[in-house]
Amino acid sequence: MTILEARTVVAGSRTRRFLALAVICLAELLVVLDNTIVNVALPSIGVELRTSVSGLQWVVDAYTLTFAGLLLAFGNLGDRYGRRRVMVIGLIGVAVMSVAGANAESLGQVIAARAAMGVFAAAVFPATLALVINIFTDVRERALAIAAWTAMAGFAIAIGPMAGGWLLEHFSWHSVFWINVPIAVGAAAATLLLVPESRASVIGRMDLVGIGASITGITVLVWAIIEAPHHGWTSSVTLGAVALSIAVLIGFVLWELRTEYPILDLRLFRNRRFSLPALAIAIGYFSMFGFLFLITQYFQGVREYTPFEFGVASLPFAVSVAVGAPVATLLAQRIGTTPVIVFGLLLTGVGLYLGGQVAVDSSYLTDVLPSMVSMALGLAIVQGPATESIMASLPLDEAGAGSAVNDTTREIGGTLGVAVLGSIVASYYATTMSPLLDRIPAALMNDDEKGFARATVLSVLEIRKREIPPFLEQQRENLILTMKTTVLQGSHTASLVAAGAVVVCALVVAIFMPWAPARTDSVMLAWRKKSESGTADED
Repeated sequence: MTILEARTVVAGSRTRRFLALAVICLAELLVVLDNTIVNVALPSIGVELRTSVSGLQWVVDAYTLTFAGLLLAFGNLGDRYGRRRVMVIGLIGVAVMSVAGANAESLGQVIAARAAMGVFAAAVFPATLALVINIFTDVRERALAIAAWTAMAGFAIAIGPMAGGWLLEHFSWHSVFWINVPIAVGAAAATLLLVPESRASVIGRMDLVGIGASITGITVLVWAIIEAPHHGWTSSVTLGAVALSIAVLIGFVLWELRTEYPILDLRLFRNRRFSLPALAIAIGYFSMFGFLFLITQYFQGVREYTPFEFGVASLPFAVSVAVGAPVATLLAQRIGTTPVIVFGLLLTGVGLYLGGQVAVDSSYLTDVLPSMVSMALGLAIVQGPATESIMASLPLDEAGAGSAVNDTTREIGGTLGVAVLGSIVASYYATTMSPLLDRIPAALMNDDEKGFARATVLSVLEIRKREIPPFLEQQRENLILTMKTTVLQGSHTASLVAAGAVVVCALVVAIFMPWAPARTDSVMLAWRKKSESGTADED
């Protein structure tokens, strides 16, 4: 073979790898977008299917619950039976269940379809990152590929409201389900054509006990977090569910430490390049999901934007994530992962603090936009290098399980962010507004409308639509202003809590994570061999 021929083969191989990456990112986009796009369709679903607010909450939560609970299990199954195979099955399943959701005629059918979509999405997501790790063996190319994967995840989260808003302006709420079908089918076909199969080289017995315990423990924990605002954080139901999940997860840990073929090798958490980046990702997604929850109320309740206008206004968030992730990952290759993660966490904290200072009459360009860009850049700077550090700590045989840990950490962190920060805002808002709403005359607002107004600032959109006597116009405007001011005061407290969490995490990472550049794969595998004999250090 001539030098020219050899170069052509290498170039072709490199082109094929990046085509495979594009397909994998498309599959990832579908899964992450499904987490957010349905939110803007909830009002339309509620009107047509005549359901309560709690029913609409389950349209969102059913997906999250099954998705988070099954990530570890499907990551292990991908390692065992083939990551591409599991991902294709997941994509086809998402398409089928999306058709079921689009044709649903009752709330129960919609919730069931969403739960099933979460099951199949859990089959897709761990496989995406595991395939990236196995396809890109060169250190620099792998860093670029992980940066692209990371940027796509953040980008999908941010564009969900805009995509959903555009669909609802032109079609019914069924469109947020139908849009999945061509994407999923196309991604499945492209995966079979362009993505190579990979699986673990050594396969032991199936860890059925570990799979069952991980599903049960994580699912019960996520359910407790989701339902806590309804039952109360200190209710017997919530505390009992948390206690049960902790007990099951402790049993899971004890079992994994003694079984010969664990679903998750817990010894990896002794490596600070694995455990501390996982913590950083969890806190990063805690702040991001909480931030997106707060900013949704701000744009649609305080600024009274339409869903599409909200999506356009939040577009800088998506662009910042897409730009920041690859730059940060490449920078980490030069100066080390730790300083980049620490800087990203601190920048996220700055964005959260700025977001907490926003008032009713704040300018979008000078007050809101800097907060969003700082927050998005900070998150992108954290998750790219952190994900690369986590996956570089693993042998290729455990890429699926490691990807599942990374994904589960993100999902639980995000769920906690919405639950904790959302509860702070909701508690402050309800406590402040309830006595004021009790004094509102029936001519301005009936009892049902008062109940909605106590629950969320988004009710201002309905308050404006009601026809009232002219002499009540000024009272209505004063009420709306009070509602907006109150929710922003609650958001200020929530923003400070989130900012405090990321700053504390930055300090922990700065103190305990090594500052030297990451080791090569060969050295990481040598560390693994030492860890098996109990002689490895924790770097």
